[in-house]
Formats: sequence, structure tokens, C-alpha cells
Amino acid sequence: MGSELGITANTKPGLAITPVSIWWVCWMGIWTVCVALGMAYLIVHRNSPTVRIRGLGLSLSAVVLLHMYWASVQTGVMIGAMMPGDAQYWIMGTYLPCGMALFHASNSRFLHVAKLQKKYVQPRNSICGSPSQRRGLISRFHRLAYTTKTLITVSILMVVQIFLTVLMYLISRKWHSSWGIPGTEVHGTPMEQKTEQGTGWEWWPGVVSQFFWSWLVAPIVLWKSRNIHDTQGWRVQTIGCAIAGLHATPMWLIALYVPGMAPANQYWIPPQWICLSVVFLEIFTVFVPCWEVMRRQTLRRETLDAIAQWEKRNKASDSGAKSLDSGSTMVESLLSGRKSRKSVRTNASEESILTMSALEYVLERNPGPLQEFSALREFSGENVAFLTAVSDWKNSLPPSVQDGTAFKDKNSKDMIRSHFNRALHIYAEFISREHAEFPLNIASTDVRKLQNTFDNATRIVYGEKDEPNPVSPFSATFPVDAPLSPSTSTNSEKTLNVSESDTLKNLVQYWGEVPAEFDASVFDNAEHSIKYLVLTNTWPKFVKDPKTWGGQV
Repeated sequence: MGSELGITANTKPGLAITPVSIWWVCWMGIWTVCVALGMAYLIVHRNSPTVRIRGLGLSLSAVVLLHMYWASVQTGVMIGAMMPGDAQYWIMGTYLPCGMALFHASNSRFLHVAKLQKKYVQPRNSICGSPSQRRGLISRFHRLAYTTKTLITVSILMVVQIFLTVLMYLISRKWHSSWGIPGTEVHGTPMEQKTEQGTGWEWWPGVVSQFFWSWLVAPIVLWKSRNIHDTQGWRVQTIGCAIAGLHATPMWLIALYVPGMAPANQYWIPPQWICLSVVFLEIFTVFVPCWEVMRRQTLRRETLDAIAQWEKRNKASDSGAKSLDSGSTMVESLLSGRKSRKSVRTNASEESILTMSALEYVLERNPGPLQEFSALREFSGENVAFLTAVSDWKNSLPPSVQDGTAFKDKNSKDMIRSHFNRALHIYAEFISREHAEFPLNIASTDVRKLQNTFDNATRIVYGEKDEPNPVSPFSATFPVDAPLSPSTSTNSEKTLNVSESDTLKNLVQYWGEVPAEFDASVFDNAEHSIKYLVLTNTWPKFVKDPKTWGGQV
């Protein structure tokens, strides 16, 4: 410990009641309350698209560990002389590297989500070759879900870090004199010993860990995210966190070992440089998402108010048909880029474009630009993809299925089963908590109804998932252990990756009894819910985005 918390050989034992120590303790209490309130706000709004896409488990766990290290440094200025000689060594060797590992594991989800969302705007290739049947740990590891692989990798690194920290503690006699390598002892008065305990080669595992995450992993993430421009504030969060940690370790080493830093260390002790990066990490990880949630709520209210004003104006003027035609013209101009944004940005035009009829017009005529925007900028491409898939499915239904007469005709079983299979694939791709990469954010009651209709058939066709994740199942693989046709079967487990899942629709069919709950309105509630979500979240951002008005998305 020693000079790690600003202790010198002349430091007196006991509490250091000074203006500097009082300031840091008060700052610790105030900032801790702010962070706790921010975390509580995110937990309360965990179902918001902005928070839901990030995943709170890893990020908040990382914040807790990093904040524990941060708080120990702030209070250490006051109670450092009273702390055991090895206290700060263990805090820096466990809380800090483990928190950094969890944080960067959470931060890397940004790249993974952005990569997966591209499938909603880029055609997926057909299967090239048969699925890998190789055995062994490495092959099994690659077939695991992304979150599982990330947790395994990070856990291994954390175990290595803790092992090295324990090893350095055991082989050095700096904190104990009864065992260890001879010659590593510290001598002198208690304060002189604590001063020596705050530096030395025993600290290198923590130093290497910080360099690894801040100067290797963070720049890689920073470089890979350079071409991603989302509207969720996630890219800003990722870049800010990557830059915030670059200065920490070099400045900590300079402050600890350069004698010229001694005057500054009286007010700003060496680990404060690391704590500065922790503060910025907490700002970008906790408060930026909180601000994004508030911004989304404000945008939602503005959209609903604009729609209400438009409807009120139409009722008063009795010109609904004319307004609808005008709104359609405005949407066409928006998508084609024939008019400038300035020329069409009147209150009436903006209100008409923000309506549900305008959104439905785009979904029916030209959903491509909105689909691209939602996938690449909003990271919610599954919403628009689901709406277009359901629309195509409904349009393919013959009148006898739409009015329900086909369900009473025994000769129509094959036709009904064919349309059920198409609906089954929509359920598995967008709604199933086990198989969908990005499950739709719909009411639990609607999910249960759809599960009652499709779950049994889904298990037969797609097989069982080993580790379902109902919140953020960023899985890239899923097993299929069902027969490909009613006349052929196999007992071997087949694993298909994301690029192969589209071809599954043409290979796998359900040949059992169609559930009685299935009809043409099976997706109506989910469709209305997602359409409302797109209207109040993605659609106004799409309309107000400058690139949209330029004919580019």
C-alpha cells in the first residue's frame, strides 16, 4: 500500500482529518448516491429498447466492482494509514481487473449486435457445405452462444488475474515475513514499511491487466466501431469508455514512481488517475443510457402530441381524405429525396408524416429505407422485418383461410399446414425466447398465447435450446434434431449457424396437427404492439434524420 494512497515515512498513524481527505470522502458519498440512482433508473426502465438492447447484467456488475475500487481510493485518503498493509493490494488486484474485464465484455456487445443487425438489410447466403460435425472443446466452444463464450473467456482471464495476484502475494515477503522469497522483506518503521509495500514488482499483474484492457482491447473495439452510427448513444458510450481508460495506467505509474509528482500527490494521489477513468466509465455506462431513455420518452410524447394535433385539425376541417393524400405525397417525397428537408418541414406536414397511416403507407409501398435505418442506426431491425414478414404472410392467405371457412374443411388440412409452417418460422425467428436472436418486445400475455400455439411445433422442428436467454439471447447457433421430412429422419445432432437459418425454412416442415388456436389473426396483437413501438420510437427518428430527406439512409 504505502505511497499507493499517498502515505510517506513521515505520515502519522490514525485518521487523516484534513480538508483534502474530507473533500474526497464527501465526493465519494455524493457520487455513490448519484450512481446508485442512475442504476436504479435503468433497472426500472430495463424494458425500454435503449436499455434492453444493451443488457444490464454485465454492465451493472462491472460498474459495481469498479465503484468499489473507486470508493476504497476516496476513503483511503482518510483511513489509509489505518488500513492493513496489503488491503489496497488485494483491492487493486481483484476489484479493478475483474471490473474492467466485465466492463469490456459488456462493451463488446455493441459490435456483436451491430454485426447481427446487418442481416436485416443484407441478404444471407445459402448454406455452403454441410454443418460442422467436428468434436472437441474448441468446436463446442465456437458453437456456444455469444454471451456464453464471452462469459467463459472473461471468467478465464479473471481466474488468471486472481491466480497471479495470489502468487505474487505468496512468493513475496513484503506483507509477511514467515514465508516467501528471501530478500523481498521490507524494513523500518511501520509507516516506512507501508510506504515500501505500495510499490514494487508484486503489483505487475494489476498493471499488465490494465494495459491489456485499456491499450489492447479498447483500441480494437474503438477501431471496429468507427463506421457504426447508431441513434441509441451506444457508439458514443463505447468510444467514450475506450478513450477514458487510456491515460489511467501511464499516469498512475508516473505519479507513483516519478519524484516530481510528490507535490501533486498530496492532493491527487496516484490511483486517482485510475479513478478518473472509472468516473467517466460510469458516466457513459449509466448516465448516457439514462439520458437516452429520457430522450426517447420525450420523443414519444412529441410524436403522440403531433398525431393528436393532426387528428384534431382533420376533424375540425373535415378534410381527412385530403390530408391523407397530402401525407402520402409527403412520404413519397421523403423517400425519393425530391424535396429538401427545409421545404417540407411545416407543422402540418410533419404531423401528417408522423401518423400511423404514413407509417403503414411506407411499410406497404417501400419499407426498405426504414428497414435499413432501423437495423443499422436503431439496432431494432427485427421490428420492421417482423411487420413486413407478417404482412407478406397475411397477403398470401387465401380468402377461405382469412374468413375461417378453410379450418372447417377437412380437405384443406394440407393448405392450412403450409400456411402454419410459414407462421411457425416467423414465430421462431422473431418471437421465440429460445430461438430468436432478437425477441420482439411485446406483452407477456401475447407471448404466452403465441407460445401455446407454436411452442410444441417449434420444439419438434427446431429442437431444444440448451441455454435460453429471454432478455438478450445473442446466440449465433441452435441445434436441430428434428426430421427434415416426414419420410426421413436422423439421430445425429445438426447445428446451423445464422447464415444457414434462412434455408431452414425450405428444408424443415412441421407435419403434425395444426393447433386449434391457429388462425389468420394469430399475429394481430403482436403486430399492433410492434407497429405502435415503431411509430413512437423508430419512425420519428427516421423522419427527422437529415439523411432520410436526402434520399439516403
